[in-house]
Amino acid sequence: MSASVRNGNSGNLPTESNTFVGRKPELARISALLDTTRLLTLTGPGGVGKSRLALRAAHTARTAFPGGVWLVELSDLQNPDLLTNAVAEATRLAEQTLRPLLVAVCEHLDDGPLLLVLDTCEHVLDECARVVQELLAQVPRLRVLATSRQPLGVPGEHLLPVTPLPVGEHSDAVALFTARAAAAVPSFTLTDANRADVAAVCARLDGIPLALELAAVRLRGFPLDRLLRGLDSRFDLLVSPSRPRLARHQTLRTAIGWSHELCTPLERLLWARLSVFAGGWDVEAAEFVCHGGPLDAEEILAMLASLTEKSIITRENDGGTGRYRMLDTLRTFGADWLEGLGEQDAVRVRHLDYHRWIARQGEAEWLGPGQRMWAERLSVEHANLRVALEESLAAPDPRTALELTGTLWYFWFACGFAEEGRGYLERALRRVPDDVPGHTLATWAHRLVTVAPDDVDAAESVSAAYVWLAQERGLPVPALPLTGASLAVRGESARSALLYGSSTGGPGGGGGAEFFQLLTLAVQAYLLAGQGAFERCAVVAERLRVDCAKRGELWMRAWGDFFVALAGIGLGRPARDTLRSAREALAAKWRVHDRFGAAAVADLLIAAEEAGGEPVRAARLLGAGTRLWYSAGLPQLSDVETTVFRREYARRLRAALGDAAFAEAVREGRALSPEAAVHLALDGPPDGPDL
Repeated sequence: MSASVRNGNSGNLPTESNTFVGRKPELARISALLDTTRLLTLTGPGGVGKSRLALRAAHTARTAFPGGVWLVELSDLQNPDLLTNAVAEATRLAEQTLRPLLVAVCEHLDDGPLLLVLDTCEHVLDECARVVQELLAQVPRLRVLATSRQPLGVPGEHLLPVTPLPVGEHSDAVALFTARAAAAVPSFTLTDANRADVAAVCARLDGIPLALELAAVRLRGFPLDRLLRGLDSRFDLLVSPSRPRLARHQTLRTAIGWSHELCTPLERLLWARLSVFAGGWDVEAAEFVCHGGPLDAEEILAMLASLTEKSIITRENDGGTGRYRMLDTLRTFGADWLEGLGEQDAVRVRHLDYHRWIARQGEAEWLGPGQRMWAERLSVEHANLRVALEESLAAPDPRTALELTGTLWYFWFACGFAEEGRGYLERALRRVPDDVPGHTLATWAHRLVTVAPDDVDAAESVSAAYVWLAQERGLPVPALPLTGASLAVRGESARSALLYGSSTGGPGGGGGAEFFQLLTLAVQAYLLAGQGAFERCAVVAERLRVDCAKRGELWMRAWGDFFVALAGIGLGRPARDTLRSAREALAAKWRVHDRFGAAAVADLLIAAEEAGGEPVRAARLLGAGTRLWYSAGLPQLSDVETTVFRREYARRLRAALGDAAFAEAVREGRALSPEAAVHLALDGPPDGPDL
């Protein structure tokens, strides 16, 4: 484990894609202001380098914020109502709580000095102002660094205008152009002979960083002197005799337009069509969404490579699969062009259709060996899914929205986006009558992501909704597992065991049919454990593990591992066996982003470590559970003595270690980030599971 992880210095800042050039006075000013100002907003026009400057400043400031430095990219967010969700997602807070999400976010971030970087706020300005004002009021050690074309207008906001780079033969603009030119054409060097021409190019582009970077790439096809002449002739067409210089926004627009003209007609068309994506895309998505007319799907891969060479898009190496992205300014230009072509609606429909297909494929393969892949893929596609959902909800016919929101039940429920899923499902359900196809699925999905462990009525409503779904799809009606669980909550354990004594397995099918069959076994194990029937619990949990293993499924199998470990502790089985099962459960829950499940399993490991004669590790895990329950949005379960379970193990471990050693071990655990807490819990034998 690295020192930074061990000390809880966490965050999500991406690696900088290339060398940062210049801006030393601005970086020094930002560093000084972050010591004294709680909200600092970098303002300026598009393309001036606000985002890149904020990212460099955030990297520089990391050591000053042991609570983490977290980047929230807002350029892809279309619905302002999801801004709090975006903050939760970026800071790794699972939306698995029924409390107001902003309250959960405030509690989640209240853990040591922390820097939140909100990038590209201008299109969701009012909601940014509201959320930031609440965060600053409720989280005393929080600092916010924002980028926006306009001020947020929050009391106490400090503004730092970001201007273009200084121009001149020995300026930052020349240094930036030279660095990017050398990256594009390795043989390029700045010499006394060409310095004046480079300075002239930079002056012609007003020192705007994005314009300089686009122009530098053109050296692949033009010598420097021809590049300068091309800029002169291009710009002279747009300059009136009474205006010796272009306004800066006109300069950037013209530079982008010049790059656009140097693309082939089909590359321009692809650029325009790619503008519908948010958060990036892969080759398959581009081929599906962007083909048509003169643009064949087989040509798109080669054109993506060409647009990458021209710095219109960038390619990311995402686990070897490769995704592409486009800067917001260039995407806006492409979107304007797409609208001018009259293709906006048609391409958006193809974008929606593609992501409906992804949702369906994910549901069909969720309970199988591809589960982890689908959890990762849908997380990567989250911004595009939001675009598709908003598009479907805005359509005159709401049936597509109903289908899409319902089909994504597994993403909302199992991957930590229950709060967002509730919002989308409620919006879709409000638009349609009960007899519309897909209504039953959406109703069941909504109840599933609304249920709380101690909410008897909600648990029963999930079961009832599934009965309707099974009847609608011609599937056998199963026992009602969540109704059985609700009876146990009421104290009617004997009746729940009778109601739930056998499970009638039905055929697989969409809408969670197989999931519900596995859930039947999981809840039966839960009920038996609650009655102290650990032998029977172990048998049912093992059956759950076997059924999941046949499918290659991770998420529900982890509950099987959990109950096997729990039964093993209850039966006094060897600690090594219970630890192995519990660690396998924790690793699986963490892989598919189930923060609630991970926190629950980590608590079980406290008991397993204590039973195995490791009271210090158990006490550290007792403290580490704080971060995991906070990351699940349930801080009320995080305090050492909040629950009966935690009170009992706090008593045992304090007796074993003594007050001072117990308090120190808990403190060490509480200081860990969620990632470090999971690594602590998984730090077992060499043959144990790994993340």
